[in-house]
Amino acid sequence: MKNNKEIPDFFIKNFISTDNWYCQLKNRITNLNKISRFIELTLEEKRGLLHTKFNFAIPEYLIGLMDSSSSNCPIRKQFIPTIDEIKITPEELNYSNIQKETSLKEENSTNKIPFGLIHNYLDRAILLLTDQCAAYCRFCSSKNFVGKNNWTLTHGEFGLVVRYLKAHPEIRQVILSGGDPLVLSDEKLNFFLSNLKKIQHISIIRIETRIPVVLPHRITHKLCEILKKYSPIYISILFNHPKEINDYTKYVCNMLVDSGVVLLSNTVLLKGINDKAQILSELFYELLKIRVRPYNLFQCDIVEGTSHFRTSFSCGMRLIKQLRSSLSGLAVPNFIIKVPNHGKIPISPQCFISKTKDSVILKDLEEKVVVYPETK
Repeated sequence: MKNNKEIPDFFIKNFISTDNWYCQLKNRITNLNKISRFIELTLEEKRGLLHTKFNFAIPEYLIGLMDSSSSNCPIRKQFIPTIDEIKITPEELNYSNIQKETSLKEENSTNKIPFGLIHNYLDRAILLLTDQCAAYCRFCSSKNFVGKNNWTLTHGEFGLVVRYLKAHPEIRQVILSGGDPLVLSDEKLNFFLSNLKKIQHISIIRIETRIPVVLPHRITHKLCEILKKYSPIYISILFNHPKEINDYTKYVCNMLVDSGVVLLSNTVLLKGINDKAQILSELFYELLKIRVRPYNLFQCDIVEGTSHFRTSFSCGMRLIKQLRSSLSGLAVPNFIIKVPNHGKIPISPQCFISKTKDSVILKDLEEKVVVYPETK
C-alpha cells in the first residue's frame, strides 16, 4: 500500500498496518473470535464479550497499544468488557429511569427542540452528529445510545437545528458530540461547521472526541485545514492514562494546535486505572507538555454496568485535594459530578454539605440540594 505522505514513515512502521483511517474504522475488531487473535483474553473478558448488551469495537491501532498478555493494562481495561459489565446495581437502574423520564418530558415539551440538539444550559447547546465512535469505552455515559443505529444527522434534521439556533440568540457556543464527530468525513464536517459559523451569535464551536487516542491517523492535514477555516475551534479530548500519550498522539496534537485549534482534556476517574494521585499528576503534566490544557476530571457516571469503574465520592475529593496541593493550578482540572435533572456540578467545599453512610449531600449551581449515592 502506498503510504500517506502526511504520516511519517516512523508511525506507519510502528503504529499501524494501514495508513487509511477510514479503512481502520471500517475494519474494527467487533467480536470475541477476532480479538482473540491479538489478545490473550481472560475468562472474565471472554464472558464479558459474550454477554454484554453494549456495543463493542476496537481499531487495530488501539489493540497495538494494549498489553496483550495482562488484563491489568489500563487501556485494555477501558475498552474490553468483562463479566462485571453484566452486573446492574439498583442505583444504576434508578438513574436510568430518571434519564428516560427526563427524555420523555423533553419530547413532550411545548418548546420543541429538534432531534440531535440538547439545550440544557442558557448560552450553549450540544449537537449530536452521529451515534458512532471509533472505539467504545466501557464506562461511557452514553453507552445505551452509542453504536446502536449507525446514524448520522441528516441535512433535513440539521436544517431544523439551524432554524432553532437562529431563533435563540442566547446560544453562543455549540458543542459537537455524539458518538464521536470526528468519525465523519471531511466533507460532512465541513458542511456542519460552515453552516454553524454562518449563525452570527455563535462565536465558539467545541468538538468532543477521543480520536487522537484511539485513531490518531484520522487527524490529517486536510482536516486541520478545515478546522483552521472556522477558528476559534476548541477540541475536548478524553485522556484517562499516561499510557495513552505516545509519539503519534503528540504528533497529531501538535498538528491541531499549530492549526489554531485550542485543545482541552476531559478525564474520567476510574477505579484501578487512574485513581491514584501519582497517575493523574503524570497524565496532566504530560498533557501540558503537548499543549493540552487539563479541563475536567469527571466522577464516573452512574450508568448500567459501570459499578466496577466507579470510585467513591470521598476518593475523588481526596485526589483533587492532593492535586491542588502538589501541582500548578494550570495542571489541575475541575472536579465534576453529573447528576440527572441537575447537570454538571463542579465540586468544591461550597458544594459539599454532608455525608452519610449511603449518600453524599451536595448543592448544585442553583443552590438546590442533591442526594448523590456513595459508592461502597
